[in-house]
Amino acid sequence: MTTKTSTAEFDVLHALKVKGLASDEALAALTGLASDTLTATVDALRESGFVLRREGGRISGTMITPAGREEYERLAAEFVLGDSERVAVGTFHEAFGPINGDFKRICSAWQVRPDETPNDHTDPDYDASVVAELGEVHERVSAALDAVGADIPRLGRYSARLSVALQKVRDGDTAAFARPMYDSYHDIWMELHQDLLLTSGRERGAGDE
Repeated sequence: MTTKTSTAEFDVLHALKVKGLASDEALAALTGLASDTLTATVDALRESGFVLRREGGRISGTMITPAGREEYERLAAEFVLGDSERVAVGTFHEAFGPINGDFKRICSAWQVRPDETPNDHTDPDYDASVVAELGEVHERVSAALDAVGADIPRLGRYSARLSVALQKVRDGDTAAFARPMYDSYHDIWMELHQDLLLTSGRERGAGDE
C-alpha cells in the first residue's frame, strides 16, 4: 500500500537516482514537491540513512546512499506503471529516439565546426544557426513531453526546465547549452534520458549513449 509519505520518498529517491548529487532547488524541480513537504521528506530519508547531505566544497547537496538505493528498489516495486502510463511511456520512447539522435548531432555541431575545428563561439552567425536547430528540436521534444506528462507528470516537468535553459542560451549564455554540472540544456536532457530509462525499466543500449 502506498501513502503520501512513501510517494514523496519515492519521488525524492527517484530524483537522486536520476541526478546523483542534487541541490534543494534541483530536487524541487525534479519532484514537484512543495518546499515544506520536500524538506520533511529529505529529513526523514536522512534519518533513515537513505540519503546524506554533502556540505562545503565546490558543490553541496543531497545524494542517495547504498541503503537508499535498496529502499528505492523496494518502493519502485510498489509504483508499477498502469496500462495507460505504459502506453504513454512507450509512445514517448519511440518519439524520443529520433529526436535524441538529432540532439546529439546538434551538440556535436556546437562543439566542433564542419571543418573539424573547435567552436570557440566567436562566430555569432554559426552559433545562431546551431541554436536555431536546437530550438526546432526543443519544439519536438516539448510536444512529446507535454503528451507523456498527462500520464506521468514527472516527465512532463522536463519541458519547462529545458525551456529555461534554452532561453539562457538564446540570451547569450553559451555555457547553458552543454556545460556539465551547470543545469545546462545538455545536463537536463541527460537527466530526462536517464529518467526515461528508469521509468520504462529499459537497460541503456548503444542507441542510448
